[in-house]
Amino acid sequence: MDIIISNTNVKPIYEQITSQIKNLILIGELKEGDALPSMRLLAKELRISVITTKRAYEDLERDGFIESITGKGSFVSCQRADFIREEHLRITEEYLQKAIDSAQISGINLEEIIEMISMLYKEGEK
Repeated sequence: MDIIISNTNVKPIYEQITSQIKNLILIGELKEGDALPSMRLLAKELRISVITTKRAYEDLERDGFIESITGKGSFVSCQRADFIREEHLRITEEYLQKAIDSAQISGINLEEIIEMISMLYKEGEK
């Protein structure tokens, strides 16, 4: 599992870890039942505090991406199709909101935005 931490990223380190592990689960690189490295091992590999990895794992568990079993470790939890779809919808909404904010600042109207999205979507289908 490759996780890249950037000190120049505005996101806190625990959020960088959380988002990268979520992404690995959503794209299927980490599958149901796969073991994650221990908090200590991940902290050592990334040269960060165990408290930081603990926070990331707690967030992942709270959001339903992993399950932690005392004495055994942390594992990718059973992902339901509706859960994965909901997470993709949330991510898409974030990106669209950023695009809308940028368009409004630039004076781009709704029809132009819809036309751009339609073109980009159709290109992606090819």
